[in-house]
Amino acid sequence: MRIQDLPRTRRVLHGVAELVLAGPQYRLSGTIRLRPVSGGFATVTAPHLRVDGDTLVTGTGLVLPLRDVTFAGLAEAAGVQVGAPEGLYRDGSGVQADERVEVDPAAVEYIADCLAIGETALRRLDPELTPVLWPEHFDLGVSSDEINYGVSLGNSTIEEPYAYVGPWQAREGAFWNMTFGAARPISELGGADAVTAFLEEGRRQAHDRD
Repeated sequence: MRIQDLPRTRRVLHGVAELVLAGPQYRLSGTIRLRPVSGGFATVTAPHLRVDGDTLVTGTGLVLPLRDVTFAGLAEAAGVQVGAPEGLYRDGSGVQADERVEVDPAAVEYIADCLAIGETALRRLDPELTPVLWPEHFDLGVSSDEINYGVSLGNSTIEEPYAYVGPWQAREGAFWNMTFGAARPISELGGADAVTAFLEEGRRQAHDRD
């Protein structure tokens, strides 16, 4: 799926996830974990905030548009202190608090769909594991038997959402097309069935070497 504003909108949503949800949640509740929800993503504990489409919804039901505001202004309106989690990781969105928040509704919808596809596929892969949306790289993932599985919402290497399999120890072969393992864009794989099949094939290929 080609959406012109996808990388820009993904960066903005990554910034919201990091500066407005994960950072305040870490300072209040001690965790940076986020979770996918219908229409977007949310905190797992207080403060209760969720991105629903092109809006931020607070625990009191306040609906804040993701436009015409800075990240600092959005956080203030939501009743939290803007800022990423401190001292936990080096990478991140690169977004600054005084930058403007502006998203494309079509890009937001596609990213939310990819999160939903990723959650379905990961829960099928291992129902005992809970997928986590991590604010550092803005990816939804699980780890099992020294292998990372997940859906990244995009980065400088692959600018669109993609599924990935990342063994902790490097594997060799045609399946492994990235330095960290294997990746396929969601736009090429399609829905949850195809993503599940890719993750399962990655698991099989990784364990074939063991």
